[in-house]
Amino acid sequence: MSTIVPLEDHLAADFYHYESLLPEEERKILLKARALMKDEIKPLVNDHWAKGEFPEELIEKFQGSGLAALAYESYGEHQPAVSHLLRGMLAMELARTDASVATFFGVHDGLAFYSIYSGGDQEQRDRWLPRMATMDKIGAFALTEPLGGSDVSGGMRTTARREGDTWVLNGAKRWIGNATFADYVVVWARDVDDNQVKGFVVEKGTPGFSPEKIEGKIALRIVENAEITLTDVRVPEANRLQNVHSFRDVAEILRATRSGVAWESLGLMTGAYELALDYAKKRMAFGRPIAKFQMVQDLLVKSLGNITASWGMLVQLARLQEAGIFRDEHSSLAKSFVTSRMREVVAWCREIFGGNGILLDYGIARFFADAEALYSYEGTREMNTLIVGKSITGQSAFV
Repeated sequence: MSTIVPLEDHLAADFYHYESLLPEEERKILLKARALMKDEIKPLVNDHWAKGEFPEELIEKFQGSGLAALAYESYGEHQPAVSHLLRGMLAMELARTDASVATFFGVHDGLAFYSIYSGGDQEQRDRWLPRMATMDKIGAFALTEPLGGSDVSGGMRTTARREGDTWVLNGAKRWIGNATFADYVVVWARDVDDNQVKGFVVEKGTPGFSPEKIEGKIALRIVENAEITLTDVRVPEANRLQNVHSFRDVAEILRATRSGVAWESLGLMTGAYELALDYAKKRMAFGRPIAKFQMVQDLLVKSLGNITASWGMLVQLARLQEAGIFRDEHSSLAKSFVTSRMREVVAWCREIFGGNGILLDYGIARFFADAEALYSYEGTREMNTLIVGKSITGQSAFV
């Protein structure tokens, strides 16, 4: 077994010193991300969350950081690619400051980048990924539809029709993060000839491609989610992902990114716990800090227990990924369990703030609201439960 050396500067929420499992060089990368989020990103968050707008300077903050494409050999700054454990901890670190920022980064670096990396041929990877690795170009991932979420695999309505060396796309997508400003949008559509799902990279400015920002969200307000209308969008065969042949290939991408959402959820509840712990030490009531009250300590300890349990699950999940025995049910259990624990933690932490907990100035309200989005996307609790249930019983309960 590896030796755990307690770190003096570990996070208060990392009660069992999981961060010490990282080798020194990888921990330096994590600390670099932590400093970036604290010094450059955090000051932007509350104002833009309140306005419901994406700060353009956010991309500039990430450019040059070397944090994008760390998972991919030949494209990131660090070769070979870093460990799955560090990738997870980086997702956690971003969400610890803000879930919207983590989602923006995850859509670009996870969903979009990985779609091209795994689904494209070498020419396509070399054409698009180097500029995505530096974040000079931003990606988006368009799968969900207005009338298709959990059932989109069998009910995809967006179509692709081939005309010579050109594909014509028609349909609509919804809840597509980054789509209002992305340079490359990976659009999934059903081929009308063979009824199989295929992937296409639609470049910014392509005629017939129309993204419209979704307004009125109560969560992830910094993320630019869009509803996309595709009207006779013509895409060259060279932009069809050559190694994608069916929805099975899409599911392979979602398996990896679903575990990323579990890590983000750990980050979100970690950030909420840190806010509540700090507040409890400073907030005075009846002449003493509320941290001295038994019921407040109970809420904090229950929160820490959920966080620590989630850490343990996700560290082992990363080990399964490294060993190459990572399956759909593994990521599904993690996503279902960790997001459920996150929902409990943000509620308990908001409770510690009392009336101040509904004010954006204290930060906890943002965590409380954003948790609802992470709880729902990348597969609802119910859908992930059915994936795990099928695995352990051998019986499918899908309708």
